[in-house]
Amino acid sequence: MPKTSETLLEIDLGALEHNYHYLRSRLEPKTKFLAVVKAYAYGSEAGSIAKKLETLGVDYFAVAYVKEGIALRKAGITKPILVLHPQTIHFNKLIENYLEPSLYSQKVLREFLEAAKRNNQVDYPVHIKFNTGLNRLGFSVDGIDEIMACIKDRDEIKVTSFFSHLAATEDLNEKEFTLKQIRAFKKRIQEFEEKLGYSPIKHILNTSGIINYIEAQFDMVRSGIGLYGFGNDPDIDQLLQPVVTLKTVISQIHKIAPNESVGYNRAYSSDKYTITATLPLGHADGIGRQYGNGKAFVNVNGKMAPIIGNVCMDMIMIDVTDIECQEGDEVVIFGKKPNADQFAAFAHTISYELVTGISQRITRILKD
Repeated sequence: MPKTSETLLEIDLGALEHNYHYLRSRLEPKTKFLAVVKAYAYGSEAGSIAKKLETLGVDYFAVAYVKEGIALRKAGITKPILVLHPQTIHFNKLIENYLEPSLYSQKVLREFLEAAKRNNQVDYPVHIKFNTGLNRLGFSVDGIDEIMACIKDRDEIKVTSFFSHLAATEDLNEKEFTLKQIRAFKKRIQEFEEKLGYSPIKHILNTSGIINYIEAQFDMVRSGIGLYGFGNDPDIDQLLQPVVTLKTVISQIHKIAPNESVGYNRAYSSDKYTITATLPLGHADGIGRQYGNGKAFVNVNGKMAPIIGNVCMDMIMIDVTDIECQEGDEVVIFGKKPNADQFAAFAHTISYELVTGISQRITRILKD
């Protein structure tokens, strides 16, 4: 890649391909693969990520909201797209763009049936979500009869899949709870299939589920964070590659005398002669104030430099006293060293929050 001259998010499509093939290698050949590309593909660039994954052979995509699915259709994505949390006001647009809704309550099911009827749909593909313990969205596992009462003798929709969401697959201390969820799901979908008269796709595993509970892969698995390089397990992380790298440059270097302060509220005060560097990004770009005041470190020419003082809206100051560098040099906020998990840990949060919070004003560039 050319030398960095601004703050940018580098998206490594080769790393994405590597991660996909690694996760796929853990599955039975017949198992379908659903790629989760919600939230701008975890903060990267959804259209480019989805196009690459489509060429690699993923079977399904998932987004959170209808707007995200429409953006993928406009980008040329043709594979099925599951909308995990559709709002009823957008059902007409959902149907217009042939997106597939998750139906998770009686209200949503009834309203979608009416939308499908208004739009003259027959056998429109829908996904029924069961709540097996996450207690976020989903029909009760005891709600099969009420679902059947709604869809009996209706030809507007056809159930494409049954699915649920596991609560703690990355935490093996919660193994019994996870197995209880899987058992509840398996029991209910068997009952539902008998009443329905056909066998939809079944899926319950997320990335950590693929790693820790592969025996429950059913007909399809879903992966989000794993595709982007994180398996919620240090050993698995060694086998994956970070897809995004947040880079910036040194805008200016200052020599600070003892007892001088840096930044707003004079949050940093030097106790010796100190060299600081100012970087052109801040909390408006997704690097919040919680990373300031010595809590987080960035990579300057292979050495770690602490963030000093309060993070500003558009600027961060770092201590480079012991690092040979100059104005215009590249700085890695997170990528390989530190990676997003490590950088997020400085603020006691997780890579999901960090990467999805990177501002859309930051330039995205693709690396093959």
